[in-house]
Amino acid sequence: MTVPPGDPAANPPGGSTPADVAPPTELPVDAAVWPEHSAATTDDVPVLSRVGHDRGHLDRDLDDPARGRPVRVLTIDAQRQVPLRETATGPELLWDERVAFPTGGIYLGHADDVAYAVVRGERSLTVSGTPVDGWSGLREVGSDLGDRDAGLLAQAVGIVEWHERNRFSPYTGAATVVEKSGWTQRDPITGQEVFPRTDPAVIMLVHDGGDRCVLGRQAVWPPGRFSILAGFVEPGESAEAAVAREVAEEVGLEVTDVRYVSSQPWPFPQSLMLGFTARAVGTELRVDHDEIEEARWFTRDELRSGHGPAALPPPVSIARHLIDAWLAEDGQTP
Repeated sequence: MTVPPGDPAANPPGGSTPADVAPPTELPVDAAVWPEHSAATTDDVPVLSRVGHDRGHLDRDLDDPARGRPVRVLTIDAQRQVPLRETATGPELLWDERVAFPTGGIYLGHADDVAYAVVRGERSLTVSGTPVDGWSGLREVGSDLGDRDAGLLAQAVGIVEWHERNRFSPYTGAATVVEKSGWTQRDPITGQEVFPRTDPAVIMLVHDGGDRCVLGRQAVWPPGRFSILAGFVEPGESAEAAVAREVAEEVGLEVTDVRYVSSQPWPFPQSLMLGFTARAVGTELRVDHDEIEEARWFTRDELRSGHGPAALPPPVSIARHLIDAWLAEDGQTP
């Protein structure tokens, strides 16, 4: 569920961009963000669902959402990458320390009496006098960041994506006016407010009620990588119905015992992944090759031993969280 960064030159003079009315297009996935060897997830919640700050939604209505507090500002570039520094305990986001809320900044919330904001900008070699060790994205470093930084970065990427893709009113096509510290856009003609959008998607581990689960792969993924099935919720459809429909469409299986497990923000560009397990009624796979390239049953032992897929999804994804939880049901992890 990846999409290309928005191209400002491709925006029409009025109305929304094509990305507003079409599902995301899958792009080739770099093997660097889906390595062959990665540790199992260990948290009780998916990585990007961690929160270590207060989003401060009431502060967004204020002229100064920082309330006079110091502000740490994160710069995000056109490739949705941010500055990092390496520490003895892992990477950390590099924040520009400011005494006032930045012009054009989007308020992210606060923690320990410090406000946080994100701005769009260019790469630099230093931030507040500290050398930048590298620029990277949420996919690459999300699983290595602490709770506060992981939550702030997921929020920052999601809200910036919304601004880049929704700069015109869906009512009149007029350029919108940004309000409420970046969390609302207003149609200047009708006065209608436009709020950040989140698209619900389901992602499900389908098992046979015993020791096997179904994994599939898309052609744009690096060779040998398999993951669980996923798809978008359609208008007027429940999440559970979407699970059953998507599994039937992708691999031809009827499922029952659909159970919700957990959710995860996936701001690539604007999805909320709703994680489920489901039990297959039969075992014969009928793969829709318009949806996926290949699908297979794998046993727990194959997934643990490395004799199955070349790589499971990286820890940053809820897919890996669901796989690891299923593998741990009989007391073991990969």
